[in-house]
Amino acid sequence: MTIIARKQAMREEALARRAPLRAAVPDAAQRMARNLVAAIPLAPSAVVSAFVAIGEETDPEPLIDLLRKEGHPIALPRVVRKGEKLAFHLYEKGAALVPGVFGLSQPGRDWPEAIPDVLVVPLLAFDAQGNRLGYGAGFYDRTLSALRASRSIVAVGFAFAGQEVPAVPHGETDEPLDWVVTELGARRFER
Repeated sequence: MTIIARKQAMREEALARRAPLRAAVPDAAQRMARNLVAAIPLAPSAVVSAFVAIGEETDPEPLIDLLRKEGHPIALPRVVRKGEKLAFHLYEKGAALVPGVFGLSQPGRDWPEAIPDVLVVPLLAFDAQGNRLGYGAGFYDRTLSALRASRSIVAVGFAFAGQEVPAVPHGETDEPLDWVVTELGARRFER
């Protein structure tokens, strides 16, 4: 079985496994927000990129609120086009998101651009080595590769503890996480 086929099979399993997790831990988003802020050292005014939850992903809105209270500018990713890296735009409280590709809600292209210091990323599965399984389009991998080539960046997976698997299939273009934050705590991956 190829790595692509193994990833696709794992995505299907991960989606099915994630579905009941949000209902099982209704306060997971608040716990995760507190865990991230308590564990990960953020420079004053560090720009943090979050995301808009889709499906059964845990909602990063409590994290966004907490980070704003601590003075951190928030950025959201925007899909520019297939095969490219993400663009980031400052997300002011109350700003109306616009429809994007894949049914995503995202910032408007006219919003002020930002370069994040910390990327909080969604995922379908992660393992104890910091490998992340995403949705398969490669946007975060391309983005992390480009950012890491030019600056220091911290990649934080934002997931339910139940999304951990023994091993995520990964290749040379897959970018690892620096941290994962769950409702149970935060874990740093050494490189």
